[in-house]
Amino acid sequence: MENELTEILPIVDAEGNVIGRASRSVCHDGVSMKLHPVVHLHLYDRQRGLLLQKRSLKKRIQPGAWDTAVGGHVDYGESIETALHREAREEIGFDKAVDAEKIASYVFESNVERELINVFIVASPAGFTPVISEPDDIDQLRFWPVGDILESIGRGVLTPNFEQEFVKIVLPAIEGL
Repeated sequence: MENELTEILPIVDAEGNVIGRASRSVCHDGVSMKLHPVVHLHLYDRQRGLLLQKRSLKKRIQPGAWDTAVGGHVDYGESIETALHREAREEIGFDKAVDAEKIASYVFESNVERELINVFIVASPAGFTPVISEPDDIDQLRFWPVGDILESIGRGVLTPNFEQEFVKIVLPAIEGL
């Protein structure tokens, strides 16, 4: 994991066109609100449900909350697809992100940052066991049945961003599989 001061992110417009660059710390300072791209990968298995990660208690944003299986920043000069593949390998040891389907892009704003989120979904291969390779970022990984996710919405268990993305984008995509 790079240092927040030295990690350089692209600054984009709402369509994803690169219009500048800034350090991660500037993008997350709660003042500049510079729009920067991220990738989210949802792994779904009909028997086990949706893979979620529990954010490490060391994380500055939403520590200890359950979130998207894979989520990460796009580095300056990196394509969305390259970032997706890199993050999937780095975070959970998943090397099949090439099979993922992009299902949405949207702007998410919190009190700390603005992100252009590129949402992907892929079926989890039979027998895939995720591996926590970044323990400073992830405390746990587990598959959640869809019903358990729905029951947890609004209870402070899941990140607010995940809740919105799940209800509006991911659940309809899963139901279409």
